[in-house]
Amino acid sequence: MALAVENAWSGPLEGVAVTRYRHGLRTRRIRVVEAGHPVPDEAGETAAREILARARELGPDDLLLALISGGGSSLLSLPAPGVSMEQLKGLTSRLLTSGADIQEINTVRKHLSAIAGGRLAAASRAPVVALIISDVTGDDPTHIASGPCAADPTTIQDAEAVLAKYGIDFEGPFSESPKTSKARNVVVATAYRSLEAAAEVFRRRGIRPEILGDTVTGEARQVAQDMARLARRTAGPAALISGGECTVTLAGEGGRGGRCTEFLLALGIELGEVWAIAADTDGIDGTEDNAGAVWSPALAGRPRAREFLRKHDSYGFFSESGALVVTGATRTNVNDYRAILVSPI
Repeated sequence: MALAVENAWSGPLEGVAVTRYRHGLRTRRIRVVEAGHPVPDEAGETAAREILARARELGPDDLLLALISGGGSSLLSLPAPGVSMEQLKGLTSRLLTSGADIQEINTVRKHLSAIAGGRLAAASRAPVVALIISDVTGDDPTHIASGPCAADPTTIQDAEAVLAKYGIDFEGPFSESPKTSKARNVVVATAYRSLEAAAEVFRRRGIRPEILGDTVTGEARQVAQDMARLARRTAGPAALISGGECTVTLAGEGGRGGRCTEFLLALGIELGEVWAIAADTDGIDGTEDNAGAVWSPALAGRPRAREFLRKHDSYGFFSESGALVVTGATRTNVNDYRAILVSPI
């Protein structure tokens, strides 16, 4: 996004962009900082502090252009006064394995931040325009990267309720977020547009696409079972396409993998001889090096599949099977992509 602005913007321009490690591109006028994701770190904290300070220096004749995409909640982490980065790291790790959805996680983050939840826009005397790539269901700017330029409807009580729901002890201190914003928030890319593009690919090949929506959420294994039942009732040739963001709740020690590969392994065990793909559009599913994986008929009945699933080690299963999808950095994020190919009976 920063490089695109550089190429399109002819006037004076300077700024800072924060992205995850090994995802940076060479820019001329915008300095790129690489930082931790999905768990925040000190590099992101330093960059966020600088961004907030520079926003405060702007005057009424300047323009604050915020380029926002998924991942910004961790990359742009500036703990609120009284909260340390170590506390934020620990809490984020617990939330990510608790089964909480991204809206719930970001509700907590916004009340422990000095820059999220509309605070970046509030710090600027200049007009604020936020261009946003959505990676969350519903495309609400307040939930994307924890809404640094969007008014936040949630409260400290909402954040405390999320922590209580998942049995996470954290004393705070919490801070209330701005309930109004002068910024103009514009969503420029969405998950649904990506599903429409995928549908056209299948359509050109004589396969009927059925878009199930970009708001599919829930525990990955349960979503897989629901989609397996739907696939059995669907007449082929057809492609069942969906987006959204599942969750994985770890009980005890977990293995390797993310929500996409866990969904796919559970789906494959249910359907057997089928072709399917599940991948995160940012190129990283969970914390490993893959975007997702492909299930093929050759994997049906593979020994130990259920054992891998029980251990939440979907990465191990697909790595051993040679079925990982490794794209490298895609440098965008429009949430997850799933497709199930239903063959004629």
